[in-house]
Parts: sequence; structure tokens; C-alpha cells
Amino acid sequence: MQSLLAILQLAAVEVNAWKIIGWSGNLIFGLRFVWQWIASERAKKSIIPPGFWEISLLGSIIYTSYFIFYRHDSVGIISNLLPLPLYARNVFLHWRHARNDKKVQESAKEDSLVD
Repeated sequence: MQSLLAILQLAAVEVNAWKIIGWSGNLIFGLRFVWQWIASERAKKSIIPPGFWEISLLGSIIYTSYFIFYRHDSVGIISNLLPLPLYARNVFLHWRHARNDKKVQESAKEDSLVD
């Protein structure tokens, strides 16, 4: 870790807590494509797994906080803030669908016990 910091200092890259938050948000946000690629490879077709939306939401929230509280950059704020409702909606839809599926399975299990 010390060698990484030394390299960043030699490259004149400022390192502080907000930069680390910004890099983390960017990294998490970028990992959503790796997640989607792995899921598609496993399914042998192109799919968008629920984790894609969860990672997008988390990465975007972290990255937006960096732009709001550190950079004060309206372009970064808007470009990360606008898609947040879409990510949140997809996470909610998946959560609601999973909850309903669980209720149906529990109901079917209870019905089979009664028979």
C-alpha cells in the first residue's frame, strides 16, 4: 500500500479521503459490467442480473456524494444523479418480485401439507 501511495505522489496525484471515496464509487460502478458479463457467461446468453442494478445504485450513490461534497461539480452530480431513480426502481422491482415468489412458494408448501 505504501508503494502505491509513493507512486501516486510521484505522479503528482493528490490522495485524500474524498478522492478514495470517488475512486471507490467509480470502481464499484464499473464492476457492474463485470458482474453482468459473468452472469451472461453462466446463462450462455445476454442477461442483466439483479446485482447489476444493486451495484449501479451503490456505485452511483458513492460517486454522486464525491461530486456533491468534494468536487462541487454540477456535471458530475447531474450525470450520476439522474439515473439513480432507474437503478432504485429496478432494485425495488426485483425485491418485490422475489418477495412475492417467496409468498407463493410458502403458500404452495402449506397447501401441500393440508392435502
